[in-house]
Amino acid sequence: MISSGEKYTAVIGLEVHAQLQTETKIYNSDSTEFGSAPNTNVSVITLGHPGTLPVLNRKVVEYAIRMGLACKSEISRVNIFDRKNYFYPDLPKGYQITQDRTPICVGGQVPITLKDGKEGLVHLNRIHIEEDAGKSIHLSGETDTLVDFNRAGVPLIEIVTEPDLRSSEEASAFLTEIRRLVRYLGICDGNMEEGSMRCDANISIMPKGSETYGKKVEVKNMNSIRNVQRAIDHEIERQVRMAENGETIMSETRTFDAATGVTSGMRTKEELNDYRYFPDPDLSPLHISQEWLNRIAANMPVLPRELYEKYVGEYQLPAYDAQVLTDSREIALYFEDVIALTHHYKAASNWIMGPVKSYLNDKSIEINELPLKAKALAGLIDLVQSGKISFSIASQNLFPEMIKRPDQPAEKLAGELNLIQSTGEDEIDALVSEVLLDLPDKVKAYKSGQKGLLGMFMGEVMRRGKGKVNPKVANELLIKKLG
Repeated sequence: MISSGEKYTAVIGLEVHAQLQTETKIYNSDSTEFGSAPNTNVSVITLGHPGTLPVLNRKVVEYAIRMGLACKSEISRVNIFDRKNYFYPDLPKGYQITQDRTPICVGGQVPITLKDGKEGLVHLNRIHIEEDAGKSIHLSGETDTLVDFNRAGVPLIEIVTEPDLRSSEEASAFLTEIRRLVRYLGICDGNMEEGSMRCDANISIMPKGSETYGKKVEVKNMNSIRNVQRAIDHEIERQVRMAENGETIMSETRTFDAATGVTSGMRTKEELNDYRYFPDPDLSPLHISQEWLNRIAANMPVLPRELYEKYVGEYQLPAYDAQVLTDSREIALYFEDVIALTHHYKAASNWIMGPVKSYLNDKSIEINELPLKAKALAGLIDLVQSGKISFSIASQNLFPEMIKRPDQPAEKLAGELNLIQSTGEDEIDALVSEVLLDLPDKVKAYKSGQKGLLGMFMGEVMRRGKGKVNPKVANELLIKKLG
């Protein structure tokens, strides 16, 4: 089979729906709590009863503006809400209130980084506000479809890219960055498995060198970033195969089956006029004042890309460290708290990426549940960096004890546990001499050129010193005596 890269260019655009973390729905006070019993978070407004009127949730608008500012979008000062008409059993009103001609955020861009370190920009077409539909449930072995309206009316933003993406890897990088952004902004938990972040991919192919896009196919029903990659790769292969066989690629909506890794047709793609957009007569135009916009901008949190650049530039951390530390907002905030108390930036990074993350993984907890606060970890780092205790002893013996007694300072606990290293040169000199006298054959071999034995001597000195010997001093004395 001819690969897409040999004769064809893939063209990919994404539509990402992020469920906003408000306590109530977009147009009424019904709860947005996930996991409630079916049809308990509903009211006459959610169910679209005649005579009911929507009232816009102010927090929804603020969250959408936050995302727009993070993506360098232009914020629309006058917003009109529109009705998008289509019939689904889980759409109680028979239409969805969305934004057609006046999205709250216009344009924008999202920087991405690929696995090989290559960076790029994905341009946005728009970010708009809309409400979610309910959920149709098809139970195994049942012929009936059940409908849960709890999700109907839950606020969403839809992030629509330009057709800038050319591979599934780029799509994955974009989704990863979007998920990081919404989490840092505190507007969405980014959990694709629970449906609070969902992605539809528009995919087409065109001959190499062409500037005319082919017929696009929209793929839905992907509940993880990995599945988005798989679906895109499969769809590109399918379209290439059809093009090579002279078959016509139809503009359609397809679903992705994660079990088989293939897409299958659902329906022909709707055109815009099928939705019969028109302004919602029950909602007045929304005017965003400069004062409100300034207030939202002033309260924006630091963003992951800004932290990444600071860690690499100002703190001279490796790019890998910076990427790991900024992957999670909670990890980044903890790191920020630690380095506010110690200037050993690389050591702090090593501790968080090493012993701390290992402990979190073992206990299946998040860093905000870690008993050890930033002040205690900073004290432990300073103790190791001062040479009073080795990293291995600190990580294996002192760190676990500090987890149990998080209110005790590191140096006090180290003293109680008799872990403080000996830095007295006379004491270490005697220990080094003892080791060399006990191993005359090894000393002779070392002097004959087997320099690799130095590590063996160091290990023996540390063992006899029960790990409390300052390794730097011991190493210098060994080299001096052996030389």
